[in-house]
Amino acid sequence: MMKEFKLSVFSALAASRRTRLVVASCLAIVLYITGPLNASAEQRAFGVGVGSQYTTTHVYVEPEDVDAFVRCFLATFGGQSTKQLVATLTPTPSKTTTQLLQTPSGTVSLFGFKTPIPWPFGRERTGYLVADIGMAEKSAVAAGADVLVAPFDDPIGKDMVIEWPGGVDMQLYWHNIPPKYEPFANIPEDRVYVSPVRIDDFLRSYLSFSGGRVMADDAASPGVQVGRPDQTFRRILIHSVFGEMVINVTDGHLPFPYGREKTGYKVPELAAAISRATANGANVLDGPYRSSGRDVALVRFPGGYIAEMHASAE
Repeated sequence: MMKEFKLSVFSALAASRRTRLVVASCLAIVLYITGPLNASAEQRAFGVGVGSQYTTTHVYVEPEDVDAFVRCFLATFGGQSTKQLVATLTPTPSKTTTQLLQTPSGTVSLFGFKTPIPWPFGRERTGYLVADIGMAEKSAVAAGADVLVAPFDDPIGKDMVIEWPGGVDMQLYWHNIPPKYEPFANIPEDRVYVSPVRIDDFLRSYLSFSGGRVMADDAASPGVQVGRPDQTFRRILIHSVFGEMVINVTDGHLPFPYGREKTGYKVPELAAAISRATANGANVLDGPYRSSGRDVALVRFPGGYIAEMHASAE
């Protein structure tokens, strides 16, 4: 009887231990898949990303054009600028003015270098805020990105520059004190041009890193959208935690200024936005024209920055 009792107790304890191990294993799997319990839903879903409101377009102008650009850009889109500072934002010696222009239609990181610009700075299109710079580097490399500039310290955090297949360069950045910005009224579009030769490699790499989704893939988009109204081209739209990306897949036979614009900004009314822009020193390079339910124009701001602006066609 005592022997049977001991065996029963041992069996119960063993079963209890197996149950605890199963529960612990399941919890570990859940945490591995979803990330830390205190992470945001977007971070759990997409890894290192934080939010589209922290994605900025990098704009480089001559120091003497900085103030004119700020006036024109803010007059066009609204919003405000942070205080202008002078800092070293590269791993090698340099000096630049720096400020952040925050508008309902998108954010610009503005640089006016007072010294020669170290390579490859100026080539990167955008800056993505990441939750962890080391994790972001490992994730980008595993996805197929090249590291042009390894992580380095800046006055408020860390930065690095990567390049995706197809030659698309961008900055990844992390802040010592996490910023908190309101979401955009209209999420801007990162406008990327990639060749048919590298588009599959680019998509595979970028989607792996960003956790993004292909929202549209039109093999015969109207060519007027890239300055070739008598032809069609492939146009892909991706949505991710970092924002919207429009990929124009072309053979590179593009008339100016197509391929030079970095970002597309949505505005409530295109004619009014163009009027504000031109009244403050910008000039229209192409358009306005209507295509795929949009009214579109390409505009050059003081200092040479070229942007696409669009509004929903009525």
